[in-house]
Amino acid sequence: MLVEIDVNSGFCFGVKNAVEIAEEALLNGEKVYSLGQIVHNDIEVERLAGLGLISIDHEQFKELKNEKVLIRAHGEPPETYEIAHNNNITIIEATCPIVKKLQSRIRDIWERSKAKNGQVIIFGKPGHAEVIGLMGQTNNEAVLITKKEELNSIDLGQDVYLFSQTTMSVKDYRDIAETIINKMEEQDIDAELHFHKFNTICGQVSNREPKLKAFARKHGVIVFVSGKESSNGKILFEVCRKENPDTYFVSSPDEIRREWFTGKSSVGVCGATSTPKWLIENVRDRISLM
Repeated sequence: MLVEIDVNSGFCFGVKNAVEIAEEALLNGEKVYSLGQIVHNDIEVERLAGLGLISIDHEQFKELKNEKVLIRAHGEPPETYEIAHNNNITIIEATCPIVKKLQSRIRDIWERSKAKNGQVIIFGKPGHAEVIGLMGQTNNEAVLITKKEELNSIDLGQDVYLFSQTTMSVKDYRDIAETIINKMEEQDIDAELHFHKFNTICGQVSNREPKLKAFARKHGVIVFVSGKESSNGKILFEVCRKENPDTYFVSSPDEIRREWFTGKSSVGVCGATSTPKWLIENVRDRISLM
């Protein structure tokens, strides 16, 4: 049975960069805390904990003083940096550059839109670490939506500035933008003048979808490897399953079942942007032994 790994799967640049920054500091003998899990993958978090990385939550962070704390790829709101300054905490900055740029852009648009009575809309998942950081750039005054049905709460009489969390579905984001335009047209509002959409979904994420579709069609069975809490993992898993009903979600090699491969000649193994390559390879190796 052929078992193939999708060459495009594994850490995106932002996560890879954060993990490498953490590893470098730990291997230099530094005591490092991570504000929240550095990546939405429990097995990778356990590996880094074995190197000495200490994960803490925001309540623990508030009590910390005179230590080094890594800001993960998801980014943080301004309040976090204020606490760090007040508590003499040294920040190890590992925010993804794409997220950092998005934070700055949202903050700038929000400050300028207030003078025009405009409103910033963020398409994202409530409670997601990146979204908390993005909302914080607006003093939590932006409107957070998760689906187009929630657009009824938006005042279209104001200018609308639409942003997205970097790991959301491109299709869903496009549908939300089209719904806003249609609603404006129904109310005789000039959308070209009053609606502003920013393309803020990460290219590394969006470009994986068409490649994954082709990969999923290529094999009899797809095994998708991801942490259960990964937003990107949930989206890309569904991309695979729509193309190939014989798609299975696993977080570790121990979850693989022999019966999935009965009568199949090929298996494709792929994963989320938060899935380490070594874990994908371990899953492949386990399947190859069956």
